Amino acid sequence: MTIERALRALAGTVVLLSLALGYLVHPAFLLLTAFVGANLLQSAFTDACPAMCVFRRLGLRPCVAAEPSRPCS
Repeated sequence: MTIERALRALAGTVVLLSLALGYLVHPAFLLLTAFVGANLLQSAFTDACPAMCVFRRLGLRPCVAAEPSRPCS
C-alpha cells in the first residue's frame, strides 16, 4: 500500500466514523468531519500532512508518480 492510498483510506474511515457517531451519539462529532475536510484542503495547497509523516515512518512507500514530499522532522 502506498502513502497516498493509506491517507485516502484513513480520511474516508474517519469521515464515515464521525458521521455515524454524529448521527447515533452526538452532533458534535460532526466537527471531526469538518477537521478532516479542512486538513485535506490545506494539505492540497501546502503538501504538509501529519498523517503522511506517520505513514512514511511506518515504512509505507510513496506513489511512483508522486512528487518528492516534504521531509518529516
